[in-house]
Amino acid sequence: METEREKMVELPPPSSRLITKDVDGKLVDKVVDFLQNVGISSNIPDNMSTKDFYSNIVGSHLKLHQIEHGRVTCFFSVKPAVANFYGGVHGGAVGAVAERMAIACARTVVAEEKEIFLADLSISYLYAAPANSQLIIDASVSKNGKTVTVVAVDFKFKESRRVCFSCHATFFNMPVSKL
Repeated sequence: METEREKMVELPPPSSRLITKDVDGKLVDKVVDFLQNVGISSNIPDNMSTKDFYSNIVGSHLKLHQIEHGRVTCFFSVKPAVANFYGGVHGGAVGAVAERMAIACARTVVAEEKEIFLADLSISYLYAAPANSQLIIDASVSKNGKTVTVVAVDFKFKESRRVCFSCHATFFNMPVSKL
């Protein structure tokens, strides 16, 4: 028989659940509460079901400041659309912005006739960036070789210039196929 909590969260039937018997019921309750608070099983509104909606949200918070050979700088506003449950910028938004900034920066040094493919993106979350904070995002090429380009992306608080997120992206540079 299902409990009220199980009905609210829409857990799969008992025969297909992956919750082992050795997990304390209180811990399961805490996990379920957390997942409910962050919106598990919520319906996605129709206006958010369009192609690449997430990219549009993230991109709309960026404002271009400067482009140089091997360097791109933008400003980023932490607004509610990119905030997490705790009121700071969402880690996924940091990753999405870091990827876009790294691609833009790599494009300033990689020849047009080459495609670039993201091989690795690492992010160090050093400090939380609270809602309504303003960040400066600085992307710079660390290495540009024949087949690999490495870009460092730092997110800094606009006021203090303290780094809150530090990212590194590695790209493979591939010649475009002539099919």
